[in-house]
Formats: sequence, structure tokens, C-alpha cells
Amino acid sequence: MKIATKSTSLLIVFCAICIGFLTSLDVLAQRPDSTVATSKIKRISKTPQIKSSITPYKPPFNNEFSFITYNSILSSNATIKPSGLKDDKILTVVKIYPNPVESQVNLILRLDREINLSVKILDLLGNEIVTLSNERTASGEQTKTYVIPNRLNSGIYFLRISAGAETVVKRISVL
Repeated sequence: MKIATKSTSLLIVFCAICIGFLTSLDVLAQRPDSTVATSKIKRISKTPQIKSSITPYKPPFNNEFSFITYNSILSSNATIKPSGLKDDKILTVVKIYPNPVESQVNLILRLDREINLSVKILDLLGNEIVTLSNERTASGEQTKTYVIPNRLNSGIYFLRISAGAETVVKRISVL
């Protein structure tokens, strides 16, 4: 036999002996975790209850079908308003046209009372670019026309319409 083949066979035998010896050691074997075996699992005996004074919603029933018919809802004049919400809306923006805007923009809006109306153009970051109007406006539905300045670059802007403490923001595209 050649020396190279003798040394490879000797190396293989030596590796087999080492592997056999190492697998017989307890150090490499897995041991059961003693903390898991001794600890007890705590079980929840009852579900926590939420205590509050909110009454559940119970819809009114019609004796004939055990529910309210759609026609009875339409015929009733009473409106159901959630408590705590205001219905005192001063400003309602009905329409902004044309959009995309070239040289002027038209606003159709409704005001419930005479109030100071402010119309401003903002960029995408919310920075004020142009104030189109800041005037006292009468109540009712009105159509306002504003000229867009030439210095405004093409792009997307926001139109902020403020009446008193109420503010409405609409997106416009400028060509």
C-alpha cells in the first residue's frame, strides 16, 4: 500500500473512534429542563368583567312583524342624533370646479350665518402659498370665483376654506 492511502485510512479510523467516544459522553446529550418540570401552570378561574354604565342598544319593535319596517322609518319626522354631537355646522362646501384648475376656481358653498370667510391655497406640506379671500360673507348658498395667480407652478395643492372656527380642506390640481 502507498503511504497516502495508509494515512487516509488511519485518519478515517481515528475519526470513527473519536465520534463514537464523543457520542457516549453525557455532556453532549440533552437533559430535561428542571425548571419546567417543577413549575405549575397557573389557570385563570374566571373571566374579568368590565364594569360600565353603558346601556346596550335595543331597537324599537313593531308589534306586527317584530321589527321596524323601512316605510315607518321614512314616514317618521323624528331624527335620531347621537348625544354629545353638535349639528351646528356653519360651513358646507358643496362643489369646487373646474378641477384641474387653469386660471380660476369656482366654489359653491353654503353658510348658515354671516361670518368671516377665508380661502387660502396651501402646498403639500401645509405651507400657505396664497390667500385668495379674507372677507365678511353673508349667509346662504353662494358661488365664489377666485383667480389663480400665475406664479403658482403646476401640481397638487390644497384649498383651505375657513369660516369662523370651522375649516374645510379640499385638494385641487393646478395646470
